[in-house]
Amino acid sequence: MKKKVVVGMSGGVDSSVAAYLLKEQGYDVIGVTMQIWQDEDETAREERGGCCGLSAVDDAARVAAKLDIPYYVMNFKQEFKRYVTDYFVEEYLRGRTPNPCIACNRFVKWESLLQRSLAIGADYIATGHYARIERLQGGRYALRNSVTAAKDQTYALYSLTQNQLSRTLMPIGEYTKEQIRAIAEKAGLPVAHKPDSQEICFVQDNDYASFIDREAAGRVPGPGNFVTEDGRVLGRHKGITHYTIGQRRGLELPMGRRVFVTEIRPDTNEVVIGENEELFTEKVLCGQVNYMSVPSLEKPKRVLAKIRYNHRGEYCIIEALRDGKVLCTFEKPVRAAAPGQAAVFYDGEYVLGGGTIL
Repeated sequence: MKKKVVVGMSGGVDSSVAAYLLKEQGYDVIGVTMQIWQDEDETAREERGGCCGLSAVDDAARVAAKLDIPYYVMNFKQEFKRYVTDYFVEEYLRGRTPNPCIACNRFVKWESLLQRSLAIGADYIATGHYARIERLQGGRYALRNSVTAAKDQTYALYSLTQNQLSRTLMPIGEYTKEQIRAIAEKAGLPVAHKPDSQEICFVQDNDYASFIDREAAGRVPGPGNFVTEDGRVLGRHKGITHYTIGQRRGLELPMGRRVFVTEIRPDTNEVVIGENEELFTEKVLCGQVNYMSVPSLEKPKRVLAKIRYNHRGEYCIIEALRDGKVLCTFEKPVRAAAPGQAAVFYDGEYVLGGGTIL
């Protein structure tokens, strides 16, 4: 009997080819688009696009028709608001820099979609992520880097659980982007040359602050002071939600030299300004740790750690603390470790785990 797999189809080339490859491998494939912005008007649909716009439905439906597979649209708006946009807003109000894609992957694209898929009799879910899942000798499941470093997406998936990994297929992790487009073209998929989506799907024009102003009306702190580390006032800022650690552009401070955001203090509504060298640190503390290739960290271990999605990574010693947190001591100082972002630990090609920077 064929194994049944629900493929999350965003309307892009990657998830479309994932569905195609799984059908070729003999799976009983069902296409599903997770509809989370169903109140958009036509103009917003065209502008937003990406993996979350309603325009994704049109493209995914055409691909499903071409592949001759069943296709459904599932409403995940409630889950998306709870786990992604509400979290995003609250983190910025706390002076932190969230990663909404990680939250979406963990709680919406996996937990919610997986539960609904199992309920309709599926054995697996599948996505178009550039990553590989392997079962290690000890029986644990772990993410392995995709074959193409340029597109590797393991960083944003570090928080997946063992149960989620055991029920997930990622068929495109063995290919480069160029190979995926070639497969799509050869298969006659109508999205073979569709551009990749870049920005956060629910924030238009990358204007985070305006989105937060709308979503948290009445709770957003207004302008406050730019200050030095010791409290000397340098000028006025537009509101802490406009800034992140390491930011240089948009400060509008006549300092006569390059200065950067080094700290955000929500309790006093202050944004601390300093020199570039003040952004470097050898120690990063992480909470909400999820272990992947190991069940726990029994002793200090040398790993490669990435502190943001496009960070190349630096080697550090990670040490588990008694309260469940992990201390990372880097061999070379890392720049702008922003609270709220993820630090992801790599043991060779495998994700050992990761946590939220504190």
